[in-house]
Amino acid sequence: MKELLKKATLKQLRQCLINKEFTSVELTGVSLSLAEADKTNSFITLSHEKALAAAENADKKLAQKCAQPLCGIPLSVKDNICTKGIKTTCASKMLEDFIPPYSATAVERLEQDGGVIIGKTNMDEFAMGSSSKTSYFGRVLNPCNENYVAGGSSGGSAAAVAAGICPASLGSDTGGSIRQPASFCGVTAIKPTYGTVSRQGLIAFASSLDQIGVVAKTAEYCAIILSTIAGKDGKDMTCVKEKEEYEKGLEIGLKGKTIGIPSELLLRVDEEVLTAFWQGIEVFKDFGCRVKTISLPFNNFSSTVYSVISSAEAASNLARYDGIRYGHRNNNGETFEEALKSLRGEAFGFEVKRRIMLGNFVLSDVNFEGYYKRATQLRQKIKELYNNAFNECDVILNPTAPTTAFPVKDGVLNEFSEAADVLTLPVNLAGLPSVTTTCGYDKRGLPIGLSITAPAFCDKLALGFAHRFENGGGRK
Repeated sequence: MKELLKKATLKQLRQCLINKEFTSVELTGVSLSLAEADKTNSFITLSHEKALAAAENADKKLAQKCAQPLCGIPLSVKDNICTKGIKTTCASKMLEDFIPPYSATAVERLEQDGGVIIGKTNMDEFAMGSSSKTSYFGRVLNPCNENYVAGGSSGGSAAAVAAGICPASLGSDTGGSIRQPASFCGVTAIKPTYGTVSRQGLIAFASSLDQIGVVAKTAEYCAIILSTIAGKDGKDMTCVKEKEEYEKGLEIGLKGKTIGIPSELLLRVDEEVLTAFWQGIEVFKDFGCRVKTISLPFNNFSSTVYSVISSAEAASNLARYDGIRYGHRNNNGETFEEALKSLRGEAFGFEVKRRIMLGNFVLSDVNFEGYYKRATQLRQKIKELYNNAFNECDVILNPTAPTTAFPVKDGVLNEFSEAADVLTLPVNLAGLPSVTTTCGYDKRGLPIGLSITAPAFCDKLALGFAHRFENGGGRK
């Protein structure tokens, strides 16, 4: 059954459950055993009792001819998304023992659909990083080659799916945090339009950028799960999109569609990545797509805009961790200020502290106008550039990352990870939907990702392009 779990499609697993070839309890047990034996450190917490209880309940629903597409299927959730009764740590010492009293809306909807949550996946601390090396619980390794990183910050989710432990996982994407690790690990992922999936229960990093999304084996899996978790939520006023059945738009006709290739986003891209990208473009040409070079001239400022805005919002969001209401505590310091300094110095990792300090710097009275306000103005410019580009094309394609996965060895972090999100973060600044899928491999056998970005709330279009690509010879 292990090989079946790794290789079978979601629909095949579902049909096997309906045909009683095995039970959800048996399937979940296999998934848990694979997670226990996993050498990539993709999980922080496994929830054996709750998962098996949920699987048993799913078997009862299946016996009653339950029609829900995820009923009985083992899934995982990134550890910054709240799960009632299961530890949610954000991969930080600050929340090492935090057990939420509620679940995120996205998790509730998965469970209502019969999905079985086997555990919480590893990540960069508070989702700050591009390598999943900043986790308090140890770094995540790439299942394709354990000498390389899985990417970040949703590295555990991507690694769990790539290793065949579960067919899909929920992650969060702030500047490429789902798509970049999916690219590094050779799986598919979608960062939905901002406002498509409720952020209620997602522990905030940068609230105007964060979006819950899906890592899965294929675009079809992503569409099925997105159909379950998306839709308006009264607990999140920024979640405005009506519920939609995304899998119904997968067999889209591509003939006559125009693909925009932004020349600026192909600069400083590794040669092997660029070669695989252009080979992927040929697949779309075979479908009858037109290819057009477009201009998105924000390369020289988008990373800085992202850094300023995300750090400012992180400084604000993480100010709540004072060791009084919840989270890590110590008894050091005679005054509140001394206690707070000691607590945060002890419980936050280097990268989190770095971003908090940068955020407070740009929000200070002296720097607010020159940094934060200017960054918000340039963010609007990025949105306008995308809107103008979509007047010329239906979707925009570019490599997901400028390189394949970089080495996991100590000391190799900033020089690679600082540039790892340069091709993904503009999408978050503009709030657009984007899907990444595999278009090839480098000489070391490491996957190469191709990114498909669509206009706002055209998630179905991006998924349709990815699905046709995966089933038309594009995925090697």
